Amino acid sequence: MSDALAELLRHPALWRGVGIVDAPATVSTGFRRLDERLPGGGWPLSSLVEILVPAAGVGEIRLLIPALCALSAARVDNPRWIAWLGPPHLPYAPALADAGLDPSRTLVIRPRAGLDLLWAMEQALRSGACAAVLGWAGATSDQALRRLSLAAAEGQSIGFLFRPPCHRSEASPAALRLLLAARENGLDVEILKSRGGVPSLIDSLSIH
Repeated sequence: MSDALAELLRHPALWRGVGIVDAPATVSTGFRRLDERLPGGGWPLSSLVEILVPAAGVGEIRLLIPALCALSAARVDNPRWIAWLGPPHLPYAPALADAGLDPSRTLVIRPRAGLDLLWAMEQALRSGACAAVLGWAGATSDQALRRLSLAAAEGQSIGFLFRPPCHRSEASPAALRLLLAARENGLDVEILKSRGGVPSLIDSLSIH
């Protein structure tokens, strides 16, 4: 394989079929049943992850907490931020601390909705200062999503973009797309797309 082709195949915007791409570098989700369904056994590093949620508070943050803690603690000598852009509710510092996250390394940004939020998320991902960036958005363009994906790769960060389920049928360059549904004992997690993996459904994933 030529160097040029190898470089092309590593490009984060390139989608390849199941079984062709090598397992990506990942961080464990902290949930064995979910890790088992994801290529590489966890959230893909340096990538955009799109999570479709019917409403805020169904358990989407609890789903991310184990990975956010691991990412935040990964560089003890030079810790990176966990950035929250446009969250529907202000993160509660004592709860974050109880979960293992350092509130002093938590950055909350309230950009205006729409393009300002996506622009701010792109800058945070690209900066290299954030271990993970969480953003809440609605309708957006394919071009904006591709910019987020490229920014995550450049800044070696994970972007978690929360959007409503009505965007399920839209194409997305995200490395991983999930659809969440609340259940009495946890979450139904539907994997709509995973780069190098296959769609699947995990019912009643316990996130407590």
